[in-house]
Amino acid sequence: MTSDEVTDLLRKAYVDELETVMNYLTNAIVLDGVHAEEVKESLEADVQEELEHARILGNRLKQLEAAPPGSEEFEARQQSLQPPEDTTDVRSVIDGVLEAEADAIETYRALFEAAGEADDPVTEDVAVTILADEEAHRTEFRGFRKEFPTD
Repeated sequence: MTSDEVTDLLRKAYVDELETVMNYLTNAIVLDGVHAEEVKESLEADVQEELEHARILGNRLKQLEAAPPGSEEFEARQQSLQPPEDTTDVRSVIDGVLEAEADAIETYRALFEAAGEADDPVTEDVAVTILADEEAHRTEFRGFRKEFPTD
């Protein structure tokens, strides 16, 4: 892979992180019900973590003499993480988070591989650091999924 592919993956990840921030924040605001509180707290906490990921990615792009994308380049992709019409449908949000985390994990693994092939150890480190956070978040939401009532 080329450094252009590294840059493309960094830009994709940057936009994905910002879309995740928007969806996590919105879901943390709109969810209702007794079962929603712990999920809302987790989403709220993760907003800051995902925003920091975007900062790291944007700074890495700048270091590589590329610019992070602006809003005109944004294309929403997280259909499954949209706020539910039924604000007590916490399960759909959990499933949406799991899908978004799976996509992020796939992106950061691809970024790690591309950076390795491009002999870019700094971007490899960025990918591994963020990948660890995304895998931890996936694990937390897998736990929510197991414990969440089926009714």
